[in-house]
Amino acid sequence: MKKQSPRPIELLSPAKDLACGIEAINHGADAVYIGAARFSARAAAGNTIEDIKELCAYAHLFGARVYVAFNTILKEEELKEAESLIGEIYQAGADALIIQDMGITQLHIPPIPLHASTQTDNRTVEKVRFLESAGFSQVVLARELSLDEIQAISSEVKVPLEVFIHGALCVSYSGQCYLSAALGGRSANRGECAQYCRLPYRLVDARGEEITADKHLLSLKDLNQTVHLEKLLDAGVTSLKIEGRLKDIGYVKNVTAWYRKQLDRILERRTEYVRSSVGTSRFTFDPKPEKSFNRGFTSYFLTGRNREIASFDTPKSIGEQVGRVKEIRKGYFTIAGTEKQLANGDGLVFFNKAGQLNGFRVNKAEENHVYPLEMPSLAPDTVLYRNYDLAFEKELSRPSAERKIGVAVLFRDTPQGFSFQLDDESGARVIVHEWFEKQPAKNDQQKNIQTQLSKFGNTLFEVNEFRIEMSGNWFVPSSLLNAIRRKGIEELLKVRKIRYRREIRKPFKGGPFPYPEKKLTYLGNVSNSYAANFYKQAGVEEIAPAFEIRPDTGIPLMFTRHCIKYSMGWCPTQQKGKHPYKEPFYLLYKDTRLRLQFDCKNCRMLILQE
Repeated sequence: MKKQSPRPIELLSPAKDLACGIEAINHGADAVYIGAARFSARAAAGNTIEDIKELCAYAHLFGARVYVAFNTILKEEELKEAESLIGEIYQAGADALIIQDMGITQLHIPPIPLHASTQTDNRTVEKVRFLESAGFSQVVLARELSLDEIQAISSEVKVPLEVFIHGALCVSYSGQCYLSAALGGRSANRGECAQYCRLPYRLVDARGEEITADKHLLSLKDLNQTVHLEKLLDAGVTSLKIEGRLKDIGYVKNVTAWYRKQLDRILERRTEYVRSSVGTSRFTFDPKPEKSFNRGFTSYFLTGRNREIASFDTPKSIGEQVGRVKEIRKGYFTIAGTEKQLANGDGLVFFNKAGQLNGFRVNKAEENHVYPLEMPSLAPDTVLYRNYDLAFEKELSRPSAERKIGVAVLFRDTPQGFSFQLDDESGARVIVHEWFEKQPAKNDQQKNIQTQLSKFGNTLFEVNEFRIEMSGNWFVPSSLLNAIRRKGIEELLKVRKIRYRREIRKPFKGGPFPYPEKKLTYLGNVSNSYAANFYKQAGVEEIAPAFEIRPDTGIPLMFTRHCIKYSMGWCPTQQKGKHPYKEPFYLLYKDTRLRLQFDCKNCRMLILQE
C-alpha cells in the first residue's frame, strides 16, 4: 500500500496593507490575504497593484502564498473593470482570488485559482461538493460549523477546506445579512457594513414591556480556537485563517506569532501534517492573543451550542484580566490577585454597577499600587482588565521577528579551485565554482573558511549544517570566501524565485454535481447577468436578484445561529426555559425597530424590519 504524503497545513493571516503582509510572513504565516483597490469585503482596506506585487515577491521567497480578497458582489456595470483588475492582480503574482460573486467565473480572466469566500455561505456537504466540481481550489467554511459538521464535509470532498480560527465574528451567517443595506444603505456584500450588530438595543416584548435595556444583544465575543487546532486538522481542515484585515500591524504580529508557535508544536508531533511554506520565525516577544484587541474569547459552535458566545455589555476591546480592586485610598487603589506587572501609560477598563465599560489610564504604578490620572468610580472587588499594555505595544512597534530559511553548506576543493554548495530546507540547490590556483597553507584553514562562509547576516538564510571536504590544507583567502559566499546567496535567491510555481485554475464545467437548489431567492446574492448565467449552467431554474439590486420589505434581514432566547436561558427545545413575556420580541434602537423570529426547527434566529 502506497504511503500517503503529509498534508500541507496553512496558517493564513490578514494584511491590511503591504507592511502588515510582510510582517505576517516574518511572524510565521504560510499565506496572507489582502484586498485590492476595489471589490473587497473590507472597502477600507484597499491596496495598489504595486504593493500586491511587492508582497507576492517577498512571500514567494518563503514558498508562502498571497490571496487577494475580491469578495463583493458586482453590479453589471462593474464587470469590465473587475475583469481588467483581475488581470493586473494575476500579473502582480497573486496565487488566488477569494470571491463571492459567481459572475467572475464567466469573465475572460487569467487562470488564477478561485477560492469560495465564506460570503458564499458554505455550510453543507452539498454546497461544498458543488463548489469543488465547479473548479474552486479552496472553500472557506461558515464560522458556525461544529467539528462534526466540518468532518462530515471533509469526508465527502477533496478540495482544501479553510476555517477561521481567530478574530471578530459576524453574528449573521456570512453573506446572509442585509441589515446594514436596509437600514443604512451600506451593503455588507459590497464591503460597506455599518455594523448594526454592535449597537446597544432595548429588548421589548409584544406588549412593549422592557426585558433588557441598552445591551449589545447582537454583539459576539471574538473567536479563539487555540485549544482546538489539532482537532480541526484531524477534522480535515487545511487552511487556518486569522480574521483582521482592518486590524493594525501589532495585532497581526502578535496573533500570527501566537498561532505559529501553537501549530509548530502540533506539527512536531504529528508527522502526517507539514507546513505549507518554509523558514523559521523567531520573535523578540512572547506572543499573547489576549493582549491584542478582543471582546473576550469564544470557540463559538465548534463543540456545540453554549451560552458564552455573546458580549452583551460592550462591543469594545476588554483585553486581559489583571486582577481585582482590593482597597481604595485617596489618589490610588490597590490590586489583589494579579501577577501581571502594570506600568505607567497602561490602559485599564472595568464594568461599573450598571454594566457599562469604563476606562482610565495608569499615571503611575508601584507594585500593586495604582495611581490613575483621575480616580475612576471603582468599588472593592471590581474586576480590572488591561486593554492597552504600553510596554508590549512598544515591543511590537519595533522589529519583532525574523524569518530564516535553513541551508546546508558544503565547501570543497576542485581540480581548478574551490566550490561552494548550498542546499536549502526546501530542496533548492546551487553550486558556485571559483577558479583559483591552489597553494599549501602555512596555517589550518578550516576555522576561517567556516567563519567567513557562515556570515549570512541580514539575508533570508541561516546555516544549519556546515561541511568542508578538502584534499589538502590549501590556502583560501578571505576575499575569495566572501566573494563565493555572496555569489552563492544570490544564486540561491534566483533559484528560489524560479522554483516557485503558482497553481492554475480548474475549469468550470457545470458538474458533475449541480447546484443543490433549483430556485435562488435574494439570499443567492445574484447581482449581475454573468452570475445568473453561472447558476443556470449549474441547473438553477429560477433566480431572484440580490437584495442590493431589488430591495424588498417584510423579509428576513439577518439569519443567525446566535439566539437571544438561548442566551437568556429560555430555549424551549434545549433548555426547556420559560419566560413571562409575550412574543414576538423586538429590538429597539432610536427609530429602528427589529422583530425577532425564532426558527427552532432549524435552530436559528431571524431578524426582520418592522
